[in-house]
Amino acid sequence: MKRIVILGAGESGAGAAVLAKKEGFDVFVSDMSAIKDKYKKMLDDHGIEWEEGKHTEEKILNADEIIKSPGIPDEAPMVKKCKDKGIHIISEIEFAGRYTNSKMVCITGSNGKTTTTSLIYHIFKKAGYDAGLAGNIGNSLALQVAEDPHEYYIIELSSFQLDNMYDFRANIAILLNITPDHLDRYNFCMQNYVDSKMRIIQNQTNEDSFIYWNDDPIIKRELQKYDIKAIQYPFSELKENGSIGYIEEGEYKIEQPTPFNMEQEALSLTGKHNIYNSLAAGIASDVAGIKKENIRKSLSDFPGVEHRLEKVTMVGGVQYINDSKATNVDACWYALESIKTPVILIIGGKDKGNDYNAIKDLVKQKCAGLVYLGADNKKLHNFFDGMGIPVRDTHSMKDCVEACYDMAKPGDTVLLSPCCASFDLFKNMEDRGEQFKTLVRAL
Repeated sequence: MKRIVILGAGESGAGAAVLAKKEGFDVFVSDMSAIKDKYKKMLDDHGIEWEEGKHTEEKILNADEIIKSPGIPDEAPMVKKCKDKGIHIISEIEFAGRYTNSKMVCITGSNGKTTTTSLIYHIFKKAGYDAGLAGNIGNSLALQVAEDPHEYYIIELSSFQLDNMYDFRANIAILLNITPDHLDRYNFCMQNYVDSKMRIIQNQTNEDSFIYWNDDPIIKRELQKYDIKAIQYPFSELKENGSIGYIEEGEYKIEQPTPFNMEQEALSLTGKHNIYNSLAAGIASDVAGIKKENIRKSLSDFPGVEHRLEKVTMVGGVQYINDSKATNVDACWYALESIKTPVILIIGGKDKGNDYNAIKDLVKQKCAGLVYLGADNKKLHNFFDGMGIPVRDTHSMKDCVEACYDMAKPGDTVLLSPCCASFDLFKNMEDRGEQFKTLVRAL
């Protein structure tokens, strides 16, 4: 019996364990951190051996194959030992793909992944398609393949998940954009990160579809290096260079595979970045054969994504917006670009090698105040303090919201769009966003 060892017992690890057990493997799960009770129960209910707070070498290094959580870096000591022993390491998505023939709609990019994935899922479900939501959101793909199979899977893929995928094939691959992110995991080498994102098209055939943003300079450059077999569907804000999806004279238009259009004002998502997300989602749905009227209706009634430009409440004439999902500089740029009132910007957290020059001009134009929120705000002080904008230094969400309340005037917008990861002060970006919303609503 082949032995599968799973490192990390979160959503993806626990799901992979259940599928591996179902497929007849000898399964062991190991997590250096504490395992959540719901995942312990899942493993116990399936008779799967697990450990937490340690990695027992003799139980791990005898594996035929390792399934690694995307959150564990390659530099982790146990991962290095597994590699030294020549044990093949894969992702949960790669493993799950071996046991299903369902259609895979896969979305990656530095920004917009969650919104686009959620929008596509919304369109598919409203059209009556049998679809599952997986990857970075929803239940793990492996768990669904094992216990709740679907005809289609709509999968948000991070660069970390793509790194350990080899034979997996996306029937519809979507590449939204490539901008600097997670460079701390890629030896601060942008090309390493770019190569990871481009893995979305590996293994595609001439029966598959590749949807991408035609205005992205990095994507344009990289495409010249690849022999792309899939049918290409480029989109852009304006009709140019062969784009088949674009905005023209206030109309949202898609030319292929089935032409259709609708008023741009009818789109539920606003802001330039969401034009791209809506174009990618519309093309993917069109490729999947969903009727035009269903796509139109779903593009106009999509409620949006939590923690992404989420309007929380209005207090004293000030709008508070939760954009905690903005964990890189480019995401913050899109958020600032979409707001038309003076902004009190909350920025900071665990820096991932950020270059803040990308938002410098927008901060000058739009920001009436900056509130730093992080364990160490030194880099922010060094970059922004000389710009003549009032700043406040905070190290907890309570102090941060109080500072924003003091600084903001009626007609302003307080925007939590931190540019950074959350792990210095919060459990995750959701925790950061929830704390913000709770405190704002209590004002």
